[in-house]
Amino acid sequence: MKLLSFVAGGRASFGAVKDNGVVDLGARMAPCATLRQLLEAGRLGEAAKIVASAAPDHPLDKVTFAPVIPDPGKIICVGLNYRDHVAETGRTVTEKPALFVRFPCSQVGHLQPIVKPKVSDDFDYEGELALVIGKQGRHIPAGHALDHIAGYSCYNEGSIRDWQRHTSQFLSGKTFADSGSFGPWLVTTDEIPDPSKLTLRTRLNGAVVQDTTTDLLITGIPELIAYISTICPLVPGDVIVTGTPGGVGAKRTPPLWMRPGDTVEVEISGIGTLRNTVVAEPA
Repeated sequence: MKLLSFVAGGRASFGAVKDNGVVDLGARMAPCATLRQLLEAGRLGEAAKIVASAAPDHPLDKVTFAPVIPDPGKIICVGLNYRDHVAETGRTVTEKPALFVRFPCSQVGHLQPIVKPKVSDDFDYEGELALVIGKQGRHIPAGHALDHIAGYSCYNEGSIRDWQRHTSQFLSGKTFADSGSFGPWLVTTDEIPDPSKLTLRTRLNGAVVQDTTTDLLITGIPELIAYISTICPLVPGDVIVTGTPGGVGAKRTPPLWMRPGDTVEVEISGIGTLRNTVVAEPA
């Protein structure tokens, strides 16, 4: 099942993709008003039954895509989690995963513009696999970690590189308003039983700039969930963005930055393609 958050007719809702349309689950599954609330209520199975028997309410090309989870409690990002990216940055592999956070205001949905801030020209792409937690847990064993996932999506973890380098902490360059994107939808785990067998490609203006497979993650998804859930409880709707491979614009000669007018795409097998144009922040 492909679940998405969207706006149609001026109303924010969530639903599922069916026959090139959208079944509006928000209109059918009160009191759940958001996809996060659906996950919190444990009603994925009920949603699947509704989608199986319902006709689409909206054409897919007539809805405005929102971030898959517009209101996550946590967006936890993993840095330096592919060896080729570690090598191109001149760093060394750390024993434990490098974590930082993004805020919900930093992300937009599929087909929505991402914003190059006016304070920097060093706007970089980072194609990544994201997962959404569907079942609460703390101190989750790696062997049971996949049971806590609702599904997977694409993420462009847009980064403002000069601000990222202001200090040893990544946060300032990683959560500028509307600088990243999340979508187009969440593919539930019944369709992706093994997230380590996916291909990930990022394209800038049609040219492939990142190309990897998810089995090359340094810290795999089960181990990430085990590690992060030791720090804090993971709850439905939390998002973990698992890391970007080599090929980022900052490490090319000359650097390859995203510019207003560019189109950037993150494509992951079994999920789809997240596509956004780049615009300049208003003066």
